[in-house]
Amino acid sequence: MTAPVPETEEMATDTSTDPALAEVDNPRSPILSGFVGSLFLVIGSLGVGWLAPASELRRMPLFIWMRTEAWGVGLSIVLIAVGGMLLVRAWLRLGQRVRVWGLEARKATLQAVAAWGLPMMFTVPLFSRDVYAYIGQGRLMVEGFNPYENGISALSNYFQLGADKMWTEAPVPYGQLFLWIEQFVVWSTNVHPEASIMLFRLAALVGVVLCIIYVPKLAELHGVNPHRALWLTAANPLFLTNFIASVHNDSLMIGLALAGLYYCATRRVIFGIVLVTASIAVKPITVVFLPFIGLLWAGKGARWPRKFVFWGLTAGISFALLYLMSLVNGFGFGWINGLSAPGSVWIWYAPVGLLGLVVASIANAFGLDGWGLAKWVYDAGKLLAVGIVAWQIFRGDHDRIMRRLTLAFAAVVVLAPMIQSWYVVWLIPLFAVTGIRADWQVKALYFIVSFFMVYAISDQLEVFPYLQSEDLGLALALARNAAAIIALLFALYLIFLDPRTKLLFSKSDQPVTTRPVI
Repeated sequence: MTAPVPETEEMATDTSTDPALAEVDNPRSPILSGFVGSLFLVIGSLGVGWLAPASELRRMPLFIWMRTEAWGVGLSIVLIAVGGMLLVRAWLRLGQRVRVWGLEARKATLQAVAAWGLPMMFTVPLFSRDVYAYIGQGRLMVEGFNPYENGISALSNYFQLGADKMWTEAPVPYGQLFLWIEQFVVWSTNVHPEASIMLFRLAALVGVVLCIIYVPKLAELHGVNPHRALWLTAANPLFLTNFIASVHNDSLMIGLALAGLYYCATRRVIFGIVLVTASIAVKPITVVFLPFIGLLWAGKGARWPRKFVFWGLTAGISFALLYLMSLVNGFGFGWINGLSAPGSVWIWYAPVGLLGLVVASIANAFGLDGWGLAKWVYDAGKLLAVGIVAWQIFRGDHDRIMRRLTLAFAAVVVLAPMIQSWYVVWLIPLFAVTGIRADWQVKALYFIVSFFMVYAISDQLEVFPYLQSEDLGLALALARNAAAIIALLFALYLIFLDPRTKLLFSKSDQPVTTRPVI
């Protein structure tokens, strides 16, 4: 099929063709800096990363000192905060070192991904403990429970698994494919926490590799420099920490979806639909991609009857595959009920979440049911997101289908009452392959990455209860505040004081241009 017209792209800082100039000016320095930051995360995770209560590591002398002594916990907090922000600076500086976004830039980016990502394979889970919920859900499968009807509290000694208490009664919001992965991991490791985490990391690594392969391919289809798109995505510290250090299954979800989109855009639609369906069978949120795939399949200039035919074919193939998978595992489409679990909470920095908080506070002050009204706000946000998705499906140029999909997916994320950092990582590859300009767009990405890294560093730390004072929440609050202050000061340094990186936040130093699709 004809590739979409190119989106605007950010070209290199120096477009000189002088052969005496290297394409990348000494990438070793930022790569080494990021590697040190990643090592800091590994060491810091020993003290404040998430360990299952049943983990044998808790009885090792090094872990005992790092987790039970104030000096060990304090050192861990400093290392986590400094390490995470070193990765942000290394990513920014690597981009600045590129003169020409060519093959040398790709090589440097891949070296950075390897150097920064490899140590994270050995961290105690950081910034999230969802991986322990995966273990519990896999154990549900192994023991014959229906995970769409039972929370992990149905298991004996479930609290030893280390999952967040929100999963004790919540049904699983994941699709059939990921249930099988969970079942295989738990069965093959006999519920051993660290072995299970390593296998889940390997599954996440498959998603990372898929992104590395297909982000450049999709970028080329849109006339966007593939090497810069790869740097924006795969070397991004949010991408690496969420998909490797935090072990989120979102890596596999978005990797499969990107691969599927590429094949759908290059006339291998059936195979592409199979891959996107596999993505849905990991996390069903990528069902949003299906209408846009139908438009790609219908082709440019298709009239409405043809569009509806191909929407029907796309949905029919995908849901037939999902139905076959549901027959194999016998659980049907129970994941639909589980989708309410992550969507039932809010957070202050999400626009809709903040608005709901304001409405609830004002209403409560007048003796009204504030949180009841806040729920109406959250529902209105979801309804608005549905409207934007529908608009992007039915309106717009065929040549901008991928961008329309990106905007629709962004509406689903931004208008939700809860925005997690890994939700943002869903969007970065899609925006990168359709074009992030060198103006406010790329600066916005720099700010977003910095904000979510600071928040992740301070949000989830495991501090042993017996280290805490009489007020059982005091020590944890102090630990989180200390991490937040260190990370925030580092971020402010990058934005306002660092003679190198402050330029990225204050002005655009690269021209905007377009080029034809080859």
